[in-house]
Amino acid sequence: MTASPKSNTANQMWGGRFAEGPDAIMTAINASIGFDRRLYAQDIAGSRAHAAMLAATGILSSSDAEAIGEGLLTVLSEIEAGNFNFRIDLEDIHMNVEARLRDLIGPTAGRLHTARSRNDQVAVDFRLWVRDQCDAAINGLTALMQAFVGQAEAGADWVMPGFTHLQTAQPVTWGHHMMAYVEMFARDRARFEDARRRMNECPLGAAALAGTSFPIDRHATAKALGFDRPTANSLDSVSDRDFALEFLSASSICAMHLSRFAEELVIWSSAQFRFVRLSDKWTTGSSIMPQKKNPDAAELLRAKIGRILGATVALFTVMKGLPLTYSKDMQEDKEQVFDAADTLMLGLAAMTGMVSDMTANRDSLAASASSGFSTATDLADWLVRELGLPFREAHHVTGTLVAMAEASARDLPDLTLDEMKSVHDGIRPDVFDVLGVENSIRSRVSYGGTAPEQVRAQVARWKNLLGLD
Repeated sequence: MTASPKSNTANQMWGGRFAEGPDAIMTAINASIGFDRRLYAQDIAGSRAHAAMLAATGILSSSDAEAIGEGLLTVLSEIEAGNFNFRIDLEDIHMNVEARLRDLIGPTAGRLHTARSRNDQVAVDFRLWVRDQCDAAINGLTALMQAFVGQAEAGADWVMPGFTHLQTAQPVTWGHHMMAYVEMFARDRARFEDARRRMNECPLGAAALAGTSFPIDRHATAKALGFDRPTANSLDSVSDRDFALEFLSASSICAMHLSRFAEELVIWSSAQFRFVRLSDKWTTGSSIMPQKKNPDAAELLRAKIGRILGATVALFTVMKGLPLTYSKDMQEDKEQVFDAADTLMLGLAAMTGMVSDMTANRDSLAASASSGFSTATDLADWLVRELGLPFREAHHVTGTLVAMAEASARDLPDLTLDEMKSVHDGIRPDVFDVLGVENSIRSRVSYGGTAPEQVRAQVARWKNLLGLD
């Protein structure tokens, strides 16, 4: 039986082992060009480094290496110009690039695949791409941290309620709350930095799984591609996707932090709180209720964690049962990572915009900070410090006074001295000095506390670290 042209194309890819090409369903399930075309720049960079190394080691002639290098640059320019015809019958980005290279320079293109396999080729392409995404995340987080530091500096001494269980707990400052997110996102940035350091080893040259008999120079290709060193075990080189899992894990934690602040923005921008005003850039109206200004951007960011965490779980599930080394299951790694990276970068950019644009309502923050018995702990501390009460007794006295104030719809500073003395006779007039929220926040001078002087010290430290001085 005469093979169809499509079958001939498949045979060119896989060699003489297969007599017939895949049918349409197999082509659809097997092909990855629909998504791995995003690796074109990394694929071409890896191929150019490989060709240069083959020439340097005498495996490939300099003229062939030059023709391959120039041809690959032509392919790159065609893709970037949108003039490249990606073919599903060629299965993936590697074969699409090589086939076009063959069109441009002839049979010499076939020499490019000497001493390598698509296994180490995709491993280096994907690692290069994820490394780039780590860099993008680091830059995005730096910009977001700078935005939070700006908010913190502006409101270092603005009082607001601190919450536990979303119930008023103790007064804090706006600056202190903003700096909490700087610390969170700093840890996220460090996770991407750590992941990048660990992934910065080059798998190119591991070939299919066992290395190669050709006298290649893996250190040369590693250096050419900006890696610290080549990977040390060929089996691990082609089967490792830890770098992608680390990227997804760091992305999931970062997205969780984005979601937490997004939730606060949703609450704070409501009519019941009025802590912040989001600009029109990040809000929408209602089709039926003209008074509405919905924090849609924050709500969407709050939901994005689901996509990123889902991608993380999906890739862990793909990898958990695979024996060494490469299995076709691993083709399912890229779409998850691509989507998570796109979602994270969009989320970082959107949150940076919202934080930069939002306006804190200082009056509403202060009014809320003064309610809900927020200085009850200050009263208990005063009883310990000034009257020598054990803290548990001071806690009981304070709780009794809170109940008394609550029963008459008052706050602690509204109680009279006589009322307080009826609970504990030792209470003196200077107790009222600790019941104001301003006094409360100024007293929290422990390192990392909410006192304005501590907040300003942390702002100064981070401005220096972020290059904002």
